[in-house]
Amino acid sequence: MDAELAAMAASGATTLVSLMVTDSWTHARALVGRFLARAGADTVTITGLDDARARLLLTGAAADERAASGIAAEWQSRLCGLVEAGALTGEELSALGASLRRLTAAAGRPATVHNTVSGGTQHGPIVQAGTVTGLAFPPDPSPRRE
Repeated sequence: MDAELAAMAASGATTLVSLMVTDSWTHARALVGRFLARAGADTVTITGLDDARARLLLTGAAADERAASGIAAEWQSRLCGLVEAGALTGEELSALGASLRRLTAAAGRPATVHNTVSGGTQHGPIVQAGTVTGLAFPPDPSPRRE
């Protein structure tokens, strides 16, 4: 494998490992999972993302650097293996690295939130939030009259 591809794999793996301990992990995992699936990686490789993250989160503060380096080396090897097998091209590896770097940059800056309340008097709570997912509203406790 040429040195440039190895360097791209190393950079991508290091960025991936850094995202494992951030709030952006869900997005990074989905991105890498789709990428690996397109490259024909088996489910064991994709499941390895969760295993690697679990190992990283279980390490103590003193072992963090060594654990992160070991996991990055493991993922560099996996990415290099996909390139050597012809499942990934240099362009695809470069695109993955760029996408992971964008996620890293987004994780480092706070989201700007702008909410506007309009339409008259509000007789209920107003919640200001950046991202709200999985909303579930309880049933109305008041009986209906017809």
